[in-house]
Parts: sequence; C-alpha cells; structure tokens
Amino acid sequence: MEQPTLLQIGLSGLCPQCGAPTLYEGPITFADNCANCGLDISEFNVGDGPAAFLTLIIGALVMALALTLELTLYPPFWVHILLWVPITAAAVVFGLRLAKGMLLASEYRNQAREGRISGKDDE
Repeated sequence: MEQPTLLQIGLSGLCPQCGAPTLYEGPITFADNCANCGLDISEFNVGDGPAAFLTLIIGALVMALALTLELTLYPPFWVHILLWVPITAAAVVFGLRLAKGMLLASEYRNQAREGRISGKDDE
C-alpha cells in the first residue's frame, strides 16, 4: 500500500505511516497513537502556527464577504449573525484539521526533529 498524499492526510485524517483513518480522536485533536500501526503521533509538535495563520486568512475572507453583503443588500444585523458565525466556525475547524494534518504529515515525511547545535555533545 502506498503512502497517502499530504492533501489526503489533511482531508481524511489518515495516518502518515499506514494510511488508516486514525489521525484524529476529535474534530481537531490528534490521537496519541495510530490504532492500526502504532505510530506515536504524540511525538510530533505541530504547534500554534496553523491556528495563527488560519485566523488571519479566515478572518480576512469573512470580513470581506460580510462587508460585500452589507454594502450590496443591506440585510438586518441578525442575518449577519446567523450567516457568519456558523460559516466562520466551520471554516476554522475544517481549516485547522487540514493544516494540522498536512503539517504533521510533512514532519513525518521529512523526519523533522528538534534542532541541535552541531559540534556539541548531548548533555
């Protein structure tokens, strides 16, 4: 079986090692281990980079769309609340799932580890 692509891993929550759909245990929470092959998923550190990046992108897109709607149709305020809150929440969850999964898979494929200064022994 061939390894899944980064996009497949991000979209479907596939294990980067075996391809089983075991990467997530919640909507955006990684499982500790792959239930199929035993890969220790907790050793990877995706960090907060995807969250910060997505906040800027999704926030800008939602604001542009909300302003466009407001300036073209002039809907009441409650329409904005009913429309943009669920769209923003869904975009954040989907975007985080995609970005975190792809970043973890990239770390796995490139064997990323903590940086070390060359020439120094481990203490």
